[in-house]
Amino acid sequence: MPLSAVIITKNAGSQLAKCLESVSFCDEVLVVDSGSSDDTIMLARSAHATVIEQTWLGYGPQKRFAVARASNDWVLCIDADERISGPLRDNILAELRAPAARVYAMSRCNRFLGRWLRHGEGYPDWCVRLFNRKDAQWSEDPVHEKVLTHAPVARLAGDLLHESAETIESYLEKQNRYTSLQAQSLDARGKTTTVLQLLGSPLARFFKFYFLRLGFLDGVPGLVHVCIGCMNSFNKYAKLMALTRAKEL
Repeated sequence: MPLSAVIITKNAGSQLAKCLESVSFCDEVLVVDSGSSDDTIMLARSAHATVIEQTWLGYGPQKRFAVARASNDWVLCIDADERISGPLRDNILAELRAPAARVYAMSRCNRFLGRWLRHGEGYPDWCVRLFNRKDAQWSEDPVHEKVLTHAPVARLAGDLLHESAETIESYLEKQNRYTSLQAQSLDARGKTTTVLQLLGSPLARFFKFYFLRLGFLDGVPGLVHVCIGCMNSFNKYAKLMALTRAKEL
């Protein structure tokens, strides 16, 4: 089946080349850029990708926009700091010769503090990224968007490699933005939180990913990764609590 790779970008020049190379097997590569000031667009065009410029809409809406502009119904959604591994590419091509499903998830392997995480929250980080757009679509969430579908989700062998080049400082800044957006989204839906959830969610998260999912086997990077995830949970609910209390004043 003809396949379109769909990538949303902004100032992704330092990472985009490897991503584009990894999806060169696709029939179309579509890059939707939201105002890059570096060489992102030049790199995309030099790799013969189709480039569309679109003002930032939020993660979910931006990906919905990109999927809608693809030439093919089968789409492979990938971020600029990700790449398709060789085994995953081979399995995608084999599966699309006669698809047994309409929606597919793949295991994402995250590189953090110089180490490929193989346990805890970092692996296998199952992500739905390959689907027929007649049967699935991205959610409208401004952050932590997800693919919505009523179709059964099949799993593909092979890893989606996520290798962010950001520093720990920029990573923490991004997580701070994400938790603010999450809290605002929950508040807009009329959600509230409690002290029990504020304290209990990070503790439950740590026990699940560090012990049950063997995050401790990833050494110090695994510990830091899990702890940041726990901090994000606390911050999200703390910010939601602050928004709720502000309305009561």
